[in-house]
Amino acid sequence: MSADLPRAGFVEQIMGLPVSVHVRGEGARGADVAAAVERVFAELREVDALFSTYRPDSEVSRIDAGTLAPADAGPLLHEVFALSVIARERTGGLFDVHLPSAGGRRRYDPSGLVKGWAADRAARHLVALDDLDFCLNAGGDVVMGCGRPDAEPWRAGIEDPREGGTLLGVLERRDGAVATSGTAARGAHLVDPRDGSSPHALLSVTVVGPSLTWADVLATAAFVRGEDAVDWLRGQVDYAAVAVHADGRVTRTPGLRVHELAGSAST
Repeated sequence: MSADLPRAGFVEQIMGLPVSVHVRGEGARGADVAAAVERVFAELREVDALFSTYRPDSEVSRIDAGTLAPADAGPLLHEVFALSVIARERTGGLFDVHLPSAGGRRRYDPSGLVKGWAADRAARHLVALDDLDFCLNAGGDVVMGCGRPDAEPWRAGIEDPREGGTLLGVLERRDGAVATSGTAARGAHLVDPRDGSSPHALLSVTVVGPSLTWADVLATAAFVRGEDAVDWLRGQVDYAAVAVHADGRVTRTPGLRVHELAGSAST
């Protein structure tokens, strides 16, 4: 039983948010696990140094300021450039790293893609450990895996944006990712990249699927899309979602299994 196995937890503040790693397994408290977790945190710190929009010396800030040509950026920036194009095309422009700004210019801000991509990428250090279950939580966006065939699933809570501190429901997964976009944690910070307006039809969208990179992108795009976000997400193969509307309604894609999901309606 997973409950009887040794466990360990690690937390650091990176990218301006708490990043935690929880592990369980016979070697959870061993040196190999501690070293792998440190590689996870080190990689996330490296990503923050390259991509932070708050650090004037980051490559992203220098590109936005015009002091670094995109062609001269490092390989990680080029990887994100390529993913950004795919994300814009996959979402029909609902997700874009070039956002409207003052004076009619568009600022370069890949933050909406980088966090999920970086966590996905860093998690490979945990996947490489034999017989270990892990859960990596980057500011509420989660990637998890179970290295043992008989492992019990991880439980990920979905915050109810209507009631501070309460849960809308609980997801159980052995692997994959969960990402949420909404106004509960940071207020109305999301914008429609097509015209700069602030979406207001939804309070939150949580997307579940195999990749945190794409769960995060799709959650942001669905929030921007608004009222019919869940219908739109039904067309995304291998991804499921639950949305809380501004009027309090809760909708979800068919087949999404959420424990204690109160007042939900399938669409």
